[in-house]
Amino acid sequence: MSATPDYPPIPGHLRLSTRIAGALIGFLLLALTAIGTTLWLSWQLEGSAAAINETGGVRKQEYRLAMLLGREDSARDARAQIAAIDATLALIDRGDPQRPLGLPPTAAIRDSFSRATLRWQRELRPLALQVLQARGDERRPPLRDFLGRVDAYVAQIDAIVGLIERDNEVRTFWLRCSQLALMALAMGGTVVLVYLMFSLIVDPVERLHAGMRSMADTDFGVRLDVASRDEFGQLATGFNRMADRLEQVYASLEDKVREKTAALEGQNRELALLYDSAAFLQVRQTLEPMCEGFIERIMRYFGADGGSVRLVDVNTDKVHLVVQVGLSEEMVKAERCMPVGDCLCGEAAQGKHPVVRLLRTLPGPDVSRCARDGFATVSVFQIFAQDQHLGVFSLHFRTEQSFNERETALLETLGRLLGTAIENMRLAAREREMAISEERNMVARGLHDSIAQGLNFLNLQVQMLEQSLRDGEQQEAAGIVPLLRAGVQESYEDVRELLQNFRSRLEEDDLNSALRKAVRKFRDQTGVEASFRADGSGGLPFPREEQLQLLFIVQEALSNIRKHAHADKVLVQVRDGQDFSLSISDNGVGFDSAAVPASGDSHVGLHIMRERARHINADLAIESRTGAGTTVRLHVASMHRRAA
Repeated sequence: MSATPDYPPIPGHLRLSTRIAGALIGFLLLALTAIGTTLWLSWQLEGSAAAINETGGVRKQEYRLAMLLGREDSARDARAQIAAIDATLALIDRGDPQRPLGLPPTAAIRDSFSRATLRWQRELRPLALQVLQARGDERRPPLRDFLGRVDAYVAQIDAIVGLIERDNEVRTFWLRCSQLALMALAMGGTVVLVYLMFSLIVDPVERLHAGMRSMADTDFGVRLDVASRDEFGQLATGFNRMADRLEQVYASLEDKVREKTAALEGQNRELALLYDSAAFLQVRQTLEPMCEGFIERIMRYFGADGGSVRLVDVNTDKVHLVVQVGLSEEMVKAERCMPVGDCLCGEAAQGKHPVVRLLRTLPGPDVSRCARDGFATVSVFQIFAQDQHLGVFSLHFRTEQSFNERETALLETLGRLLGTAIENMRLAAREREMAISEERNMVARGLHDSIAQGLNFLNLQVQMLEQSLRDGEQQEAAGIVPLLRAGVQESYEDVRELLQNFRSRLEEDDLNSALRKAVRKFRDQTGVEASFRADGSGGLPFPREEQLQLLFIVQEALSNIRKHAHADKVLVQVRDGQDFSLSISDNGVGFDSAAVPASGDSHVGLHIMRERARHINADLAIESRTGAGTTVRLHVASMHRRAA
């Protein structure tokens, strides 16, 4: 915990972690000491037991050596037995920690064993070697001497074994004592640790739990005694401060709930106004009803007595009054159109920032007009579409009125909503104008391709007929009349077909049905074997405008087939998957498709189809060879398809 005036740093020796760790480490050191002592005593006892075994084995080896010395034919075995006794005594003297094996580290045992080893080396071993070196009757004297001393030496060994056994008894006693001490340490350590845990942790937690339980029962007067300077002491201090704070908060809770409820109600009203205004501005309507509904909603929300919406004409630098509510006829007539910078609304339009004015503080002829109508406060807010300034809207109050930051932000947001709706209306109007202009260009191309060329042909034929009649060439004139009749008939059919195409509408939402109907009408009018085939239906539907463009492309292709292909079979095929594909194929005379881009305006129908394809982001390809028919292919990728 960081040091603060309320929570000073805890001294190291008073920290809870320090005391718990100290107790555990102390207990661990005592336990390790007791366990180490027990292990050391056990190791000593095992070494002493092995020493007793080896030392006792020396007695057996001495008697066996005596037996072997009594037989003249066992000299080799006797020598081996002497070597074994030497090795055993050396092993006992130096010990073996791995077995373990070793004499107890007491002076009496060490001295007794040293004397026994020295007696063997100085008395018994030389006598045994003398017996082995003698022959015949010469062996008897040293043998009797050796046998006379063996019993005394074995008794000395027995005394050493007894000393070791008594030492083992003492060490066994201390081993039992250390084990009992270890048990007592475990029991005492457990009691001490339990006491420490209760005194350092459990008791403070219980007191804290009791305080929390009392606080849960709304007893905010409970306080904890700060009995220590450790973490629990600071926790108790923090609990007491929390209880003080909760007691204060609970006392003023009703007021805070009332304030929060009022704030939430205000936010809900703001959201309702924003939602209602946004939904209203999304409805397709003209400018005046839209602005009037917008200002009426804001007036109801803020309790305004009047309001207006004014748009700025950047070309004339004028501010035009679009709609007004609650303003006098004199004021409306005077401010219907005024220069930017004139009056309060004009100044706000020029400054492009919100303005709220109390009229009694601003004497003057411009403001007095609002004052004469009885308004005490006029507020003007801007209308923006993105970063484009479109105009202002105003609210008029007959009492003094002010706006806080939240209300000002709300009105600015509403101004941007209105600006976006006005700009969308203007964009929709421009889009309609562009669509009409594009359609007129296509109509002009169609008229130029069919009617204009036909009339030009008829004009030439009439001139030739007039010249023939003037020259008296009756036969030549008679030959021109059928050409005139054919030209008039073809122009009539072109006009009729154009009118039918211009009046084409999707009677159903199904594009395939409209295309099937167009193919059937072509078959009925021309007598050509025409069929329609549709495969798949997994793609997104086209908007109605794009469906009309597809229908017009098919009608234009069929018109070209009627006028130029001389075909007797036509197939219109649609493949509607993730991508959309449309093909119109015929078996007519065809043409050189490679020469079409260089032919200028002589193939206006093909150019019209390409323009319609570009309008819907489609790729149009024309495949044709002279005498091999023509295929028009249209492809719309899935990324360019839009849901209707």
